[in-house]
Amino acid sequence: MKLRWGICGAGRVSSDFCHALLTLPSDEHELTSIASKSEERAKEFADKFNIKHWYGSYEELAKDYDIDIIYIGTWHTSHVALSKLMLNAGKHVLCEKPMCLNIDQVKEVFLLAEEKKKFFAEGIWSRYFPIYDKVREEIKSGSIGDVQLVTATFSFSLDSSKWRLENGDGMLLGLGLYTIQFANWIFNNEKPTSIIAVGSLRNQGVDEDGCVVLTYKRGAKASFSYSLKCKGVNPATIYGSKGCIHIPDFFWCPVETTFPSGTVKSPLTPDDPTAYNYPNSMGFRYEAKQIRQYIMQGSCESVIIYFAIPVFAFVMILNMKIVQVKTLAIFDRSVIISLKKGGGGLKNMDRMY
Repeated sequence: MKLRWGICGAGRVSSDFCHALLTLPSDEHELTSIASKSEERAKEFADKFNIKHWYGSYEELAKDYDIDIIYIGTWHTSHVALSKLMLNAGKHVLCEKPMCLNIDQVKEVFLLAEEKKKFFAEGIWSRYFPIYDKVREEIKSGSIGDVQLVTATFSFSLDSSKWRLENGDGMLLGLGLYTIQFANWIFNNEKPTSIIAVGSLRNQGVDEDGCVVLTYKRGAKASFSYSLKCKGVNPATIYGSKGCIHIPDFFWCPVETTFPSGTVKSPLTPDDPTAYNYPNSMGFRYEAKQIRQYIMQGSCESVIIYFAIPVFAFVMILNMKIVQVKTLAIFDRSVIISLKKGGGGLKNMDRMY
């Protein structure tokens, strides 16, 4: 069965997603519709990808019956409204990260998807890369022993001069969450018993970097950092009692990893490397392929929501704690936070894990 895709937003991420989608079999995936707030941009996007329907409003897209699933690639302040609009219109939804701006919105969207018996997933595409599967298999094999420490770095030099807290801007929520999702994935969504975070804040109240240490019940730890002030390599490493697994630069969209036994590669071969705006964006194909399988395995009578990234709730807990502290006018120094298990916003988040 062919999965018919509608696209919300005609920006760079949506463009990369569509390029990747077109590398999949045409009898399994079809781009049918695109919507943007600008009809002109929607038409240009439609011409670029040979999409037959284009709209100058998202409401029109929601009414299009020639769509099974919506990909939301707009700015994240619109994600909640668009997710609800499309779910209420009877569409499955793949929403780019971050899906929401607070915990209440997360619950609201999940519950609506459950009510409508529609698939909903936040688009943390990392989870679908073949290298992640190979890493999981290697850990299960016992080759590195018990996992004791996970580290990850995500840093890029970005201009944040126009970022504002009220617009949902911030390095942790926008990009730093890749480090958290990695740790959460390695530790099988286990809740940390404590969180220590140190972060720098701009005058506008936006977090621009941070270092975080998570401690788990067995004493294992995750240590990661994120920053928009520096540029460097962005690896991740899993340290075990017998050895380690290393993922080099671009750990969130990896094409290779090194095990104790040697290096394993899973290369991407773009049909046109210049067509993509971001590193390894052809990897969106893995996400789209897997989501089609989830939907094909379901039925209209069953709830087929896949909680693809429960770590989002955890990201929001951490982000809100940083925001809470910085609203107390702590702008000129680092913020140190320590949360204990069962405290803060963790105790009611069982369903998210």
